[in-house]
Parts: sequence; C-alpha cells; structure tokens
Amino acid sequence: MHLTKQQLEQFDREGYLFFPGQFSAEETHVLTEAVPELYARREAYNVREKGKDAVRTNFAAHLYSEPFARLARHPRMVKPVEDLLGEALYMHQFKINGKMAFEGDVWQWHQDYGTWLNDDLMPTERAMNVAIFLDDVTEHNGPLMFIPGSHKKGVVEASHDLSTTSYPLWVVDHPLISQLVERAGGKHGGIVSPKGPAGSMILFHSCLVHASGSNLSPFNRVAVYLSLCAVSNHIRRYKRPEYIAHRDFTPIECLPDDCLTRSYPVDLPWKDGMPDSALETSLDEIGVTA
Repeated sequence: MHLTKQQLEQFDREGYLFFPGQFSAEETHVLTEAVPELYARREAYNVREKGKDAVRTNFAAHLYSEPFARLARHPRMVKPVEDLLGEALYMHQFKINGKMAFEGDVWQWHQDYGTWLNDDLMPTERAMNVAIFLDDVTEHNGPLMFIPGSHKKGVVEASHDLSTTSYPLWVVDHPLISQLVERAGGKHGGIVSPKGPAGSMILFHSCLVHASGSNLSPFNRVAVYLSLCAVSNHIRRYKRPEYIAHRDFTPIECLPDDCLTRSYPVDLPWKDGMPDSALETSLDEIGVTA
C-alpha cells in the first residue's frame, strides 16, 4: 500500500490521514483475542490506571506476542510511513492502549515528539504514529482528538506532568491549546476526532497536538499505537527503559499482506521473559557512528 499525491498533500496540510476499516474483522480479531492474556500479566511493561487495576498501556508486545509481532511488520502499516519519511524505519515504540469501559483515564494534550525529544534525544521529528482501532471508536468511548495543522508549529513549549495520570507526559498548557484550536478553525473544525469501526487506522505526525478524554461509557476502546522512526533519526539516549523506547534500530522488513491470518515465522526475543537489561537506563548520550 502506497500513498497517493493527494494523500501526501492532505497529510502535509492537516498532519494526519484516516483509513476506516483498513484491516478486516478477521484480521482485527486475531489481535483482539490476544489482548486479555497480555493485560493479565503482572509485568513492568503493563502500566495500569492510577489507583485502578485496568491497564492503561501495554508496551512492547511485538517482542513477545506473535500476532503483534506480525502486525509490526505489516505492509499496510509500514509502507505508507515509508512514503512519508522517505527511508527505512525502525520501531521506536509499540503500545496497546486500553481505554477501558468506565475506567479509561484521560491523555492530556501533548505532542509525542516532545517526549521523544526531551526524554530520548531523538534528533528531529522524522518519526510517525500509527493508531489501529481494536474496538469500534465512537464519540462515547474517549476518541482521539487532533488539532489539524498543529504539526506546522513544530515543537511547542511543554511541561512534564508527573501527577495527573499514572504515565508521565510532556503536556501543552491550556492557553496554547486555545490558540492552536482557534487557529485551526475554533468551533468549526479546530478539533477533530476520527471515529470508525475496529480495524480502522490513523497515521499522524509526531508533532500533531492530540489528546483523549476519559471513557465513561460501557464500551472498551483498545487501540494499538506503533511509533515508527526513520533509521537515521534513531534516539541518542536511553533515559527510559527499553520496553518503552526501543534500542534496536534494525530496519523493519515487511511480511506479506496476509500476515495476520497466516502464521508466518517471526522472531520473539522476549518470548521467555523480558531481560533485566530492558530495565536499565542512562542519562548519557550514546555515540553515533557514520
């Protein structure tokens, strides 16, 4: 799958592309049926909601779960990002976010690249997010909210929020959010929320300002978020554990298009447990060879 000229222009203008029903019900089911067992694990890579047992984020499933390892190499997800960034990619981050019924908490307004820059020393914003819905997303179960065109501002000022939720985030303050929304159209399109059936996919720029509200509905909203980075733009610091910010910069090699419904062999380096090294961190900048 490759992007058209019109899609490339739309992405440049708005900072995101939405593909309703990108993956079939059969393909999506392969992923959804694997989630409960992953969420049940008592491991560091499962971050739970503040004061609750519900999982907020599961990290790095592509390293120990076969269905998600195959998703991480899916051409319908990888090839469009290669079109946008113009080079080979590696997996910077892999998350299964659980906005669970009645318990899913907010994600504050933020840019993902703000965190990747401040924490991981990623040199530029040559990285991209892909969101894949594992549940139907409606106006009721905490959909993503984007400010169209906000990626054009580049990296904006942010503060490190360590208290609102269980996961620390570099967040954008409210006055700036108001300015960006007004600039994007105010009440008439200044905030958009792509909604659609399970299997839908969104590509969005790493500087696009986004958020999501809490899920007060009785309907789960689980989604996979894959953060793909140009290999030349790999991170320069290991401040965060490896299960959060990956350190293998090997280019992704795609599997065939039917890889979610056929059992192609994949490497699962953490199949027998996460190594102790995945918890090690450092504030030192790593060396870069030519």
